[in-house]
Amino acid sequence: MMMGTNIAAVAMAAPVEEEESDVLLLWVLVWSELVAFGILIGAFLVMSAFEPERFALARLHLSPGLAAINTVVLLTSGWQAALAVRRTAPTRQVRRSLIAAALLGFVFLAVKLFEYAGEIRYAGEETFSGFFELYFIITGFHLLHVVFGALVMLLIAWRPTRGNVVLITTLWHAIDLVWIVMFPIIYLA
Repeated sequence: MMMGTNIAAVAMAAPVEEEESDVLLLWVLVWSELVAFGILIGAFLVMSAFEPERFALARLHLSPGLAAINTVVLLTSGWQAALAVRRTAPTRQVRRSLIAAALLGFVFLAVKLFEYAGEIRYAGEETFSGFFELYFIITGFHLLHVVFGALVMLLIAWRPTRGNVVLITTLWHAIDLVWIVMFPIIYLA
């Protein structure tokens, strides 16, 4: 009888330990992403402090209106991701919300590529003192995260499990957070 109880206790503890290690991995991933973006944004801020006139001139060639549209797109996508992670959401709603969030991620991609088309000609111009190089590195790195996250959401929507939905929606919110910090620093400062 004692042996059966121990086996049951081990069987019950395994999913809890696995869930705890998944949560740890999730937060290590989120914080590493935030640190990477923090370093990039920090470099941008340092450069803008050394070359304020050139950075101000370069900002005149950005499209804050398109960036504002993309902010609304990402926030709406984050809202859909939040709907997907609700415990009471039926599988059909989880799928719909993940797909909607992913599609909005692709809308973000389309708007950003349209924006890039008007800005790429300024990359490498000495007049702007590296502004556009940093701009394309930071926003391009973010854009890669958006595309990757959207693809993963579509994959998870096909066969959603609670753990995977929590993982991708948490990462998606971290991507949103990075954009919310980047938007005023790059476009409005």
